[in-house]
Amino acid sequence: MAKKLRPDTLGVRAGTVRSDFGEHSEALVLSTSFVYKSAAEAARKFASTSPEDNIYSRFTNPTVKMFQDRLAALEGAEACVATATGMAAISTMVFGLMKSGDHLVIARGVFGTVVPLLEQIAKKFDIEVTWVEATNLDAWTQAIRPNTKLLYAESPSNPALEVVDIAGLAAIAKKAGAILAMDNAVASPALQQPIALGADLVIHSATKYIEGQGRVLAGAIAGRADLVTGPLFHYVRTAGPAISPYNAWTCLKGMETLGVRMKGHCSNALEMARWLEAHPGVERVLYPALESHPQHALAMRQQSGGGAVVSFVAKGGREGAWRVIDGVQLISNTANFGDVKTTICHPATTTHGRLTPAEREAAGIAEGLIRLGVGLEHPDDLREDLSRGLTQGKA
Repeated sequence: MAKKLRPDTLGVRAGTVRSDFGEHSEALVLSTSFVYKSAAEAARKFASTSPEDNIYSRFTNPTVKMFQDRLAALEGAEACVATATGMAAISTMVFGLMKSGDHLVIARGVFGTVVPLLEQIAKKFDIEVTWVEATNLDAWTQAIRPNTKLLYAESPSNPALEVVDIAGLAAIAKKAGAILAMDNAVASPALQQPIALGADLVIHSATKYIEGQGRVLAGAIAGRADLVTGPLFHYVRTAGPAISPYNAWTCLKGMETLGVRMKGHCSNALEMARWLEAHPGVERVLYPALESHPQHALAMRQQSGGGAVVSFVAKGGREGAWRVIDGVQLISNTANFGDVKTTICHPATTTHGRLTPAEREAAGIAEGLIRLGVGLEHPDDLREDLSRGLTQGKA
């Protein structure tokens, strides 16, 4: 039945399982463990490798399963496994799928914490990493080696909002016999389904738009059942990057409004992007739905909207960017995005501050770059708030 339903309906109904009490709202099962009818049943369940059996909430829990099933339905995936955070999902992907001597090809413009994860931690286990320009398919092809196991990119990326040709990248991965994993946290499944374009796995920081109100941390990997219910579930069960049932329940409820929220986010973000593009205090604006975006046509083929993140370069470099951020009174100066409240940050000194200047430059993160996570406030109020710092810095 779920395959026949539209995304807005799946966000409300998919994955729901009712207990014997017949509750209408999804049950929040706050239990670390589950009771067995006999010693034989306990032995059978502990010997099972199936994520269907409720054994211990580190790796199986009814509320978590509802969250996983709903997100899988929204992404058009065969299965989903949840994790404590988005970074836990990425770590699970890397260490659940790769071994010593395997090779990973990854886009340069990924979330900043992924860089030390791979360069400082994964390399301790002799996992080889090649960084490439996200939008250059030839660079991806040239980076392929006989031991290439995994290709990974964000589209749109955070914070430079580069858009990757997912179908083209999927063809490269398939030819190489490698797995393609796409991070879909910026767009969300309300706007884009990478699996429909050929990706094997979709990574989520569900902390962002899946949950939608900045309340809890959560992550997830959705995709092929052989990968998700096999090595990835095994890694979560053994290594323990577990999501709490409460956080899963909060994300489950967040998905009920994902479709309508993203429509509002996209409308506000496009209005803000157009205003910023015309502002004399701004050098350039990066937003996929703007005709000026380098991958605008591709983005509009892959996505049903531009998303809620608008990045722009303020005049005056770091000083100019900080002046804009310090001038806001309504917008929240915080490094998270995906909230109904608009947020603002300076990636070069916050989310990507641990990168070297050369790494930031390669990822398209200029000193004047500001990331705006556009919320659901009235655009006029957002413009007035941003105008304080922008007006002071205009040429």
